[in-house]
Amino acid sequence: MITSRAFAGRRYAVLGLARSGLATVEALGASGAGVTAWDDREDARDEAMALNADIGDPLHIDLIGFAGVVVSPGVPLNRHPIAAHAREAHVPIIGDVELFAEARDQLPPHKVVGITGTNGKSTVTALVTHMLESAGVPTLMGGNIGLPILTRDPLTPNENGVGVYVLELSSYQIDLSHSLACDIAVLTNLTPDHLDRYDGFAGYAASKARLFSLQHRDQVAIVAVDDDPSKMIAGRINHRLHRVSAKDIDPADQARWPALQGPHNAQNAVCAIAVCRVLGLNDEQIERGLATYKSLPHRMELVGEVGGVRWFNDSKATNAASAAPALAAFPPAPDQRLHWIAGGQAKGDGLSACRPWFSNVKRAYLIGEAMESFAAEIGEAIPVERSGDMAAAVKQAAAAAEPGDIVLLSPACASFDQFKDYEQRGNMFRELVQALGHE
Repeated sequence: MITSRAFAGRRYAVLGLARSGLATVEALGASGAGVTAWDDREDARDEAMALNADIGDPLHIDLIGFAGVVVSPGVPLNRHPIAAHAREAHVPIIGDVELFAEARDQLPPHKVVGITGTNGKSTVTALVTHMLESAGVPTLMGGNIGLPILTRDPLTPNENGVGVYVLELSSYQIDLSHSLACDIAVLTNLTPDHLDRYDGFAGYAASKARLFSLQHRDQVAIVAVDDDPSKMIAGRINHRLHRVSAKDIDPADQARWPALQGPHNAQNAVCAIAVCRVLGLNDEQIERGLATYKSLPHRMELVGEVGGVRWFNDSKATNAASAAPALAAFPPAPDQRLHWIAGGQAKGDGLSACRPWFSNVKRAYLIGEAMESFAAEIGEAIPVERSGDMAAAVKQAAAAAEPGDIVLLSPACASFDQFKDYEQRGNMFRELVQALGHE
């Protein structure tokens, strides 16, 4: 795991004991820090006790003298009382990524790439990691993706004397970071999201922009300027800046990258290419990485082909802005061929971002709480089935789809009305599709 002598002799409170919280308890304890931990779940408290943590709710203890309160990114600081309690004690609220940043000066030589944005950040993180690994660069992926960063062993540099930590960073993780100076910071795009946690879109955009303000003057910013809010952020950056755009990708080149189809993946690719060029990869290494990349689960993931129909799991598309590029990826050829499964717990942005691509859709199958509101918004633009749930949607799409057609789960909604998270939703879709091949 990643530890630091800087934590020794200090005391931290850890609120929330899911994977990253327990990893934080263990790493701080191994560094010689005192830890007071809390979670509403008794089994999680028991796990923390087994790691020698004291048990106490940070809301009900005196925090004066603590070095920090480490919270899960899921804790809504705009509403949770821990924010005021910590502020009164003059104790910073931080996340595990901030602890990683504070431990950096004791790690072997390395670079840190931080990737944020409303959509695409997971794909860019995984793609950069794959391209670097394919080129023989010691690389570790973490942050909002994969295993908690503090659980990982520090990178051992290669013969060139450097390893690369590639971090996917949500706005919440940026909010909880104060000293994370990324050698390369990336913004993929910016559209309204998570507005329940911020003072409108401006507050959300400011959170993303903070990633660049934490950088030093000799570090590199990469911004995809395909949307106006991202352009505005780029215009305020006064250190080394690379502006990129999906338009920079030649469609003939993109055709050679099987897992990176569609306009959104052109943007993902151009961001990853820019990162890897800054890190010194040559054109041959970059091309090899792009051509051999395999998509992440739940992100335009091909989960099966049954009777000449291809089925794609894009469950990670939890808002309309992230579903729209998936619809754009399957234009008529020459006739409409796309069957779209959508719906769930709507985020309030409706389907306006998807509307330009309605003409690509042969039929829509609507599920979850948003079923009626989406049906009303679609109106006569697309034939609609009110499927209700995933099993019915898959059954109806399988009956209607013809050889050469595409069935796409790209919900444009959160999953919490019917599922634990988008991963459970995508896994159910995959299982239902795989069962079709055995009927």
